[in-house]
Amino acid sequence: MILIGQYDSPFVRRVGIAMTLYGIAFEHRPWSAFGDADKIRPYNPLTRVPTLVLDNGEVLIESHMILDYLDGLVPTDKRLFPASEPTRHQALKVAALAIGLGDKIVSLFYEGRLHDKVSDLWVSRCRQQIETVLAVLEADRAARSSAWWFGDEFGHADIAVAVMLRFLGDAHPGLVSLADFPTLDAHAAHMEALPVFQEISQAFIAPA
Repeated sequence: MILIGQYDSPFVRRVGIAMTLYGIAFEHRPWSAFGDADKIRPYNPLTRVPTLVLDNGEVLIESHMILDYLDGLVPTDKRLFPASEPTRHQALKVAALAIGLGDKIVSLFYEGRLHDKVSDLWVSRCRQQIETVLAVLEADRAARSSAWWFGDEFGHADIAVAVMLRFLGDAHPGLVSLADFPTLDAHAAHMEALPVFQEISQAFIAPA
């Protein structure tokens, strides 16, 4: 398999982490959705990452779709989303909030990068959404006494939150103080210290 995209993208990084944890061999092509768009387009007409090229040449796009496919390659008890309810839908919700948070981080970044006149209304809306999601995730995690979000092993939800928090700090330094969200801050630090997080990582490169 070929995983396309740079690891400074949290969407690519969560896929790379999952593939590594699952022991699925892959070639990594760290192409930028901007600088390497011409390379990506033959695989993904949206020129977005992550893009996963399967061994048979088929192509998967969007991180959640890719993770759903990868989960189907491993035994049920090894999958990084819980298999049973209600923890399954709860974990899906946490992951969805984290991915939505990432979308808002991207939107806010490009609002300032691509527009000569920044929309104060849009910036305010994105910031409110980011802070509200962080507050919801903080309350959810703080209410749980387990070692990880949904038990004694970490999963896709834990990974999604951690990679998005790293991305938030990289793309918008100082925008939000994680000291205001101490449980999330501790969670992210715990995750980033894991060997797989150290391996699947790169410094943030702002698109030119």
